[in-house]
Amino acid sequence: MLTAVSIGFLAVALAGLLLAMQMPATAVLAGIAIVATLLIWLLPVPVEADEMLAGVFSSLFADGVAMLTQPELWALPLAVLLGNLAFYGGIATRIHDAAALLLRRVPGGLAVAAILGCGGFAAMTGSSVSCASTMGRICVPEMLRSGYDPRLATGSVAVGGTLGALIPPSILFVLFGLLSGAPIGHLFIAGLLPGLMTLVAAVLAVLLWVRSEPGVAPLPGGDDPRRWQALSAIWPAILLLAVLIAALLAGLGIVAALLSCAVLALVIGLVLHRLTGAILWLAFRESALQLAGLLVFLVAAALFYGMVTLSGLGVALTDWALLAGLSPVMAMLVLAVICLILGMFIEPVGLLALILPLLVPLSGALGMELIWVGVILVKLLEIGLITPPVGMNVFVIGNVVPAVRTGQVFAGVMRFLLPDLLVLLILILFPALVLFLPGLIR
Repeated sequence: MLTAVSIGFLAVALAGLLLAMQMPATAVLAGIAIVATLLIWLLPVPVEADEMLAGVFSSLFADGVAMLTQPELWALPLAVLLGNLAFYGGIATRIHDAAALLLRRVPGGLAVAAILGCGGFAAMTGSSVSCASTMGRICVPEMLRSGYDPRLATGSVAVGGTLGALIPPSILFVLFGLLSGAPIGHLFIAGLLPGLMTLVAAVLAVLLWVRSEPGVAPLPGGDDPRRWQALSAIWPAILLLAVLIAALLAGLGIVAALLSCAVLALVIGLVLHRLTGAILWLAFRESALQLAGLLVFLVAAALFYGMVTLSGLGVALTDWALLAGLSPVMAMLVLAVICLILGMFIEPVGLLALILPLLVPLSGALGMELIWVGVILVKLLEIGLITPPVGMNVFVIGNVVPAVRTGQVFAGVMRFLLPDLLVLLILILFPALVLFLPGLIR
């Protein structure tokens, strides 16, 4: 006989299967949530339980309305707009250009520049996939012309793009905060140190690779007199990140902080004559299209979240975890294994919506800080972007650089996977590394 918990379990399993088949996440989440909710409602239950169920429905509806009307929802359009202003204003792409000139004479310097540039681009635009597409066209051909091994050239771009998931303003952090109730500003600040650790690990992976196999990254001949002038090209990106971090640490709300950065990005673009009327129209139009898709996804994810809560699956999972005596660290290690496996097949936003309804009640029962949980989850989603067989960044780069086989791209990212997993393990074992900076917010 079907129970509410079994319906919830079947719904989550079916959603995972359809998402792994690359079905549209919004349609999968909304469709399964509606059907499963109706099935739960039609279950034969005593009158008292029926009244209680009606109360749960009313509570979930109120929670959904509250989520879609909360002030922090404005962080989503502002983060999207900031990313497009930074992209169309040339702020995001110039980080790589400057780094490539500065590191020209360093062994593997172009690959390091690709990691830095892609990390900055993905952080500004909030999209790792867009970063892989845009920067793949810029960085990879340049490295191939310089004699770089295709594995290093493509792997550095694929890995660099994932850094944007942890460095603010991250769209994944915004979605996590809106769905879970965690403060988005705290999530942004909490992602800084893990993002820096991931960046350092990726750079060290390049340097060790080049040292063990010097032929993968030959040094270019001559010097470029413009390399010290390149520093002047990256000040807008540094200024925007500094303003955002300072505003959040000073206690300014996330909406006000993002609005300040968006206005600053607009002013910089206008002053430097990079944002014309036509380009501004493109930026606002692209922002509107992206926002529409994200809002529809957010509604679908909220419906799915409510269905799982209504089924009691999250409570049942929590009871099992308490009965098994799982500690917070053990629970996060289990989560890591599950997400790493599912992340091979499911896109990050879909996996976020699938896991979150089960993770939030579990974290509350085990006394885990939701900020720590959010950073670990986003870190796992980031790793999923480069893991086979469905690493989104890998296939995007394979499409935009047809001269390099997809297998070579995967071979390249595998060099970065072990350092990435090491950083993940450190963050799980030492939560203070995630929670220290948010604790400084006034």
